[in-house]
Amino acid sequence: MDITTTRASEVTATRQSIGRTVRAYIILTKPRVLELLLVTTVPVMILAQNGMPNLWLVLATVIGGAMSAGSAATFNMYIDRDIDAHMHRTENRPLVTGEVSPRGALIFAWTLAAASTVWLLLTTNWLAATLSVVAIFFYVVIYTIILKRRTEQNIVWGGIAGCFPVLIGWSAVTGSLDWPPFILFLLVFLWTPPHYWPLSMKYKGDYQEADVPMLGATRDGLQVGLQVILYAWATVASSLLLVPVAGMGLVYTVSAVVFGGWFIFESHVLYARAVRGEQIKPMRVFHASITYLTLLFLAIAIDPLLPF
Repeated sequence: MDITTTRASEVTATRQSIGRTVRAYIILTKPRVLELLLVTTVPVMILAQNGMPNLWLVLATVIGGAMSAGSAATFNMYIDRDIDAHMHRTENRPLVTGEVSPRGALIFAWTLAAASTVWLLLTTNWLAATLSVVAIFFYVVIYTIILKRRTEQNIVWGGIAGCFPVLIGWSAVTGSLDWPPFILFLLVFLWTPPHYWPLSMKYKGDYQEADVPMLGATRDGLQVGLQVILYAWATVASSLLLVPVAGMGLVYTVSAVVFGGWFIFESHVLYARAVRGEQIKPMRVFHASITYLTLLFLAIAIDPLLPF
């Protein structure tokens, strides 16, 4: 092998190494969670503006929110790296495999936290930046450190962190808060348990192995299924509150009823299978919950742009 070929191989290997490192740091931010951020932030900004807001403001808010959520996710992986090693679902995360060092992850998390706060302060307003900081604190301290390993209700109260994007989006546009974003905050709060508990049912063995008391791992299918139904009904009921409070039109009203009815139906199917002693398919409800929330917030985005 000549010198030119050797150098080319070294350059290729270096590029591949850099690429793997970059990918590992991106994984730390939980990109799938960032999709939910986009779904819940932009439609609320349209609703707050009662039309299309300034596109630069939308982009700036999404960028700041993404850095904030990425910071919280990285802190979460840093703190939970010990239990992640015992769970099949998380055993390939960068801090478990060694692709990213604990020190590197911690520096990355703090950098994103600081950058997101400064960015939102400069491009939106102090209220949006403050809410972003509170969201990080709630997810990292209240959920990850205090609740997650101590109570089966962890995701109920810890899920509050995922409700903040609706407040951030609204405040970025208006500089204040009102009843509509708080109703949507309540909606996401009630939606989180029936979204996450089916996932914990699917990975029940993982959570038991890691000694994390998720409800799906500590209770049987009947009990979890009943809780999923109750929270699904409460979620849909809260979605209908937006109609009179925010003056929502036909598109949102029909969407809230139809998609909400489907979400409730899937929740009842889960429970009915548990009652009959049949094989439970919790991931149907998990995926249905994601689709439901996405379609509902799409309706929130479309409704203010139409005359009816």
